Amino acid sequence: MSDLTKLTLKTALQGLESKSFSAVELTQAHVAAVESAKALNAFVLETPDKALDMARASDARRARGEAGALDGAPLGIKDLFCTEGVRSTACSRILGDFKPTYESTVTANLWRDGAVMLGKLNMDEFAMGSSNESSAFGPVINPWRGQGDDTPRTPGGSSGGSAAAVAAELCLGATATDTGGSIRQPAAFTGTVGIKPTYGRCSRWGVVAFASSLDQAGPIARNVEDAAILLKSMAGHDAKDSTSLDVEVPDFASFVGKSVKGLRIGIPKEYRADGMPPEIEKLWEQGVAWLKAAGCEIVEVSLPHTKYALPAYYIVAPAEASSNLARYDGMRYGLRVDGANLTETYEQTRAQGFGEEVKRRILIGSYVLSAGYYDAYYLKALKVRRRISDDFDQAFEKVDALLTPTAPSAAFTLGENADDPVAMYLNDIFTVTVNLAGLPGMSVPAGVDANGLPLGLQLIGRPLDEGTLFSLGGVIEEAAQFKTRPQRWW
Repeated sequence: MSDLTKLTLKTALQGLESKSFSAVELTQAHVAAVESAKALNAFVLETPDKALDMARASDARRARGEAGALDGAPLGIKDLFCTEGVRSTACSRILGDFKPTYESTVTANLWRDGAVMLGKLNMDEFAMGSSNESSAFGPVINPWRGQGDDTPRTPGGSSGGSAAAVAAELCLGATATDTGGSIRQPAAFTGTVGIKPTYGRCSRWGVVAFASSLDQAGPIARNVEDAAILLKSMAGHDAKDSTSLDVEVPDFASFVGKSVKGLRIGIPKEYRADGMPPEIEKLWEQGVAWLKAAGCEIVEVSLPHTKYALPAYYIVAPAEASSNLARYDGMRYGLRVDGANLTETYEQTRAQGFGEEVKRRILIGSYVLSAGYYDAYYLKALKVRRRISDDFDQAFEKVDALLTPTAPSAAFTLGENADDPVAMYLNDIFTVTVNLAGLPGMSVPAGVDANGLPLGLQLIGRPLDEGTLFSLGGVIEEAAQFKTRPQRWW
């Protein structure tokens, strides 16, 4: 393996600037790393020729003194982002060999700043899942393994390919999306940093929709500063997305290393879930101690409607999904299975095109939106969502940010929760509240469990206050000194 793949995004950009190596050399090293890591199944489509063309163009720009903020940086792109002329399937059979004629705004922003695309990353089908096992291309294998245990583990979901590729040093960073924890939980499971920004901070245009009022794009990176650099390029107002916020994008990296002395950090008492593993509890207490040592004031807060968040999420998200996925009918693009008549064509296309988890959520969503149940379920879930948001508003009157665990466990083995959807959904217990309220949330690797598997701490901030999260995340990163990398077996 080349040492170039071991660089952080920041050090790689510095090396390109100082001409220690070229964008082509850096890209060739990452293309070789991707090629040698087929066993992880992180990439569903590799684009080495396109990557090298983009790297050559980057070198030419740098020679002319026109380098952008990410010029020459090889990145992986989650298969939920539409990439012009490059197959984009949301890891579903129903999209077949779909090649968009347009570019998502987030990826267009990355290419504007000179980034290089290594390929499309594996994910749960239509981003529905917490383990990357619902992908039509098969599960991603977490590069991390337990001590003395070769059992394949999940990298988390839905952005499992993004997290695994960054953890295994196949790319300098990756795009991801988060609807109920799909950036933060995989980051926690793979020892990487992931941030879900404020809803509306990154454009959703050209991102295949799951639940439109919850979906938000963000980066997964090796460390806090790399995540800040990526988010600055990804974010920005977009007139094509009616939910995009017309606000200035700060230099997020400038917040890393800032003093956090005097900040008030809330510890929500409702997050002390029954049956939470002692090592998660211990890590949480350690995080509190680190922030105290940095001069933060710790305050216990109450988010009383937390217990209703998971049920509310699993009504709102499937309802929006059943509406968004109605467009996949075999008529205009993707898979088409002809039947005896129009109705049969619809039925057979959708039956063969959608996986089991997607079908389950469409059925739940259609049920809660149906005439007899709309008020009882969907309307009630929206009221609960409002209360959850109010809880956060009240908490942020007293504190500047919240600290919680990211996930209730370390990475579990593939298939462990396959037959129990409720057990699978419980993986999102600490993360869904953030999506329901539209807040920014970040996961920072902070330690390992008894098996040597990574564990993450979650920071939750006020709307549009990602800067404070980057400052606090930098403090936790510095204190935790999490330098462990997965032992190479692939």
